[in-house]
Amino acid sequence: MTCKQYALFGQPIEHSLSPRIHAAFARDSAVAMEYVAHASSAADFEAKLQAFADSGGDGANVTQPLKALAATLAETLSEVAQRAGVVNTLTRRGGQWHGDNTDGAGLVHDLAERLRLDLRGRRTLMLGAGGAAAGVLPALLDAGVESVTIVNRTPQSAERLSERHDDPGRVNARYWKDLATLGAFDFVVDATSAGHSGVALELPFSITGARTLAVSLSYGAAAARFLAWARAAGCSDVQDGLGMLIEQAAASFEIWHGLRPDTDPVHRELGAGRGEAALLGSD
Repeated sequence: MTCKQYALFGQPIEHSLSPRIHAAFARDSAVAMEYVAHASSAADFEAKLQAFADSGGDGANVTQPLKALAATLAETLSEVAQRAGVVNTLTRRGGQWHGDNTDGAGLVHDLAERLRLDLRGRRTLMLGAGGAAAGVLPALLDAGVESVTIVNRTPQSAERLSERHDDPGRVNARYWKDLATLGAFDFVVDATSAGHSGVALELPFSITGARTLAVSLSYGAAAARFLAWARAAGCSDVQDGLGMLIEQAAASFEIWHGLRPDTDPVHRELGAGRGEAALLGSD
């Protein structure tokens, strides 16, 4: 049986759980594959991706800070990737890279399907406007959230992401300094990289209410401070990004192999204390 070659590119990825997750999927699905993490910066990503392709690479996942760059390196893009403008899944087809994005599908599947949380009609606050935010925004809109307000330390990035969707009735950008004046949201998503650098977000409790769902797209140590803030703010439900990581990996696996793996065993293996700040590493 031919062993196909897959990889993860990003930085930092030393403690990524993705190789462990894909190894479990391959084992349980009887798929012969190898999945290896390659630390890559924006400066060397193109060369490393080409070297991987030249060595027979079949597909790759891409994490921060490379998702927007990956979209420019793919010769073709799925409809989802075109809407998002960022790529987290690459597949080698006919000697070319095809780009897709499974982050949004992974987040919505974890929250709405696995955890049975109703996202419909929620007034949503998106903290951050980078690759993580761009990747999940289309799926949240499709899942029926009422609106998405984007705030980012660099306001121009929030404005660009808002303008990309060209739906001012549902997607808009606001200034970070004005957070305290925006009222309570039903859904707060931390899509920033603050937790990875140990930076504490300065967030007012006034952006939350009695039914606020708070979700970090990071997990483990990188999500700890946001989760602690959300609990202190009295949010009704607080989740980290581990479930999203597992479900987006399953969606990538399905793209590559044509079958969706059973994610329950991986959730059981990795998800003890789900939503707690277990030191599981970064995305």
